[in-house]
Amino acid sequence: MINWVALKTIVRKECIRIFRIWPQTLLPPAITMSLYFVIFGHVIGSRIGLVDGYNYIQFIAPGLVMMTVILNAYANVSASFFSAKFTHSVQELMVAPVSEWTILLGYTLGGVIRGLVVGAVVLLVASFFTHIPIQHFFSMLAILLISAWLFSLAGFFNALFANTFDDISIIPNFVLTPLTYLGGVFYSIQALPPRWRVVAHFNPILYLMNGFRYGMLGVADVSPWTGLFISLAASIFFAVLCYMLLKRGKGLRT
Repeated sequence: MINWVALKTIVRKECIRIFRIWPQTLLPPAITMSLYFVIFGHVIGSRIGLVDGYNYIQFIAPGLVMMTVILNAYANVSASFFSAKFTHSVQELMVAPVSEWTILLGYTLGGVIRGLVVGAVVLLVASFFTHIPIQHFFSMLAILLISAWLFSLAGFFNALFANTFDDISIIPNFVLTPLTYLGGVFYSIQALPPRWRVVAHFNPILYLMNGFRYGMLGVADVSPWTGLFISLAASIFFAVLCYMLLKRGKGLRT
């Protein structure tokens, strides 16, 4: 089912694209996160004090890393695959002896790679501002990998239905960004009023953020295993859904 030569070629193309346009893919997150750490970490954080036993800048670091991974994994696949649709180069893959699983896996692996690389850049930036402890390395790595793959698949799903470049920016701007900000990046949900705390539990990104924070700091507002289960179940669902849509040629055949 997997054409390994084709898979290697797609992933290689995606990696070349990521690093060739590094001023657009790697530099902006580093600059943006530096501003977050300066403004929220030092200026505001110095007045907040400790949160769950950690300095405020340490508390927000895992959330900022996860937010960056989610947004970049999603953006990479949605933009790259839609560009292939727009230029009709995806038609060459569809008529070649390349299975749908190979195409899906190739593009989503590209999104995972970009998410992890940008996440590593943000983690490096964070280390210049504060000490970053890692309490549960393998738990942190597992939730990071699965979350990156989940949102790469979500980006692929978006690209299948997109008809214009504006269509691939709607979800990040109006869905993902608000959910990440409301997912406990800058605060513990224990600080919310009881009614809003209940509402926060319906945000799936809350569980991913807390799962990653548990892996790094050893503290979480919700069970870290819940985040791992949600991300894994959602990843399998989106993988099967994207495969079925791709096999039917959804958004690819005119």
